[in-house]
Amino acid sequence: MATRGNRIRWNFYFMGRVIPYLILSLIGILFVVPLLWVIFAAFDAHATLSIRIPQATIGNFVSILTDEANQRSFMNGLFLSLGQSVLVVIVAGLAAYPLSRYQLKYKRPFMYVILFSTSLPLTAVMVPVYQMFALLQFQDSLIGTMLFLTASALPYAIWIMKNFMDSVPIELEEAAWCDGASVWQGLRLVVAPLMLPGIFTVMIFTFASSWGNFFVPYILIQSPEKLPASVSIYQFFGQYGLVEYGKLAAFSLLYTIPAVTLYILGQRYMSEGFNFSGATKG
Repeated sequence: MATRGNRIRWNFYFMGRVIPYLILSLIGILFVVPLLWVIFAAFDAHATLSIRIPQATIGNFVSILTDEANQRSFMNGLFLSLGQSVLVVIVAGLAAYPLSRYQLKYKRPFMYVILFSTSLPLTAVMVPVYQMFALLQFQDSLIGTMLFLTASALPYAIWIMKNFMDSVPIELEEAAWCDGASVWQGLRLVVAPLMLPGIFTVMIFTFASSWGNFFVPYILIQSPEKLPASVSIYQFFGQYGLVEYGKLAAFSLLYTIPAVTLYILGQRYMSEGFNFSGATKG
């Protein structure tokens, strides 16, 4: 009986502890192996699909950074992503303020519409959007593409900004109003500084979504010199199955730098969260 009991306990321990760790280890390997390939291939002048420790060289990075087409694609991507992020934060903040602070008549239905809009895939609206761009002659326009990306990101941004704004006590604004501040000054000088975690959350999410967006620029932009890095990365996939793996890996590593940098810069504000304890006392 004791032996059977020990066997049962071991089976429960194995099922509850060992198997989950084995599954997580397998998932981790599936993520780590492609990452190792990208790192090793970026420094390999003769990279292939196999993982191997290369004779380190920066030739792939030099080739990428000295190519004017690659420089232009990175600048186009930064223009689209940063421009969209700034516009989304400003417009979403202005739209979230009345939804958070005022009792509007159709507030609940409007919030439901915003919530529904967050689940609408871009692929479902690209055909009418392309027709609209053709009608308005916005095709092949970086600014027009940025405005469309901004509009597509607004529903989620408004929803998130409103939730963050709800956490800021309105008593702080009322105190500013009593000191002679206007509504706009209260929003700019009181609410916005206290909402930095929410602002950086929306900005990082918007930038990452735009920076990695391939479908929208590919459809709306035709000129090769206007394509962002998310589209021009496909230049390394040549004809007849020929792929420049080393340059592709180097381009991929450089491609991750802006998003990682923005996350590192905003992590301090995002990790702070909200702490208004004692802010409204007295």
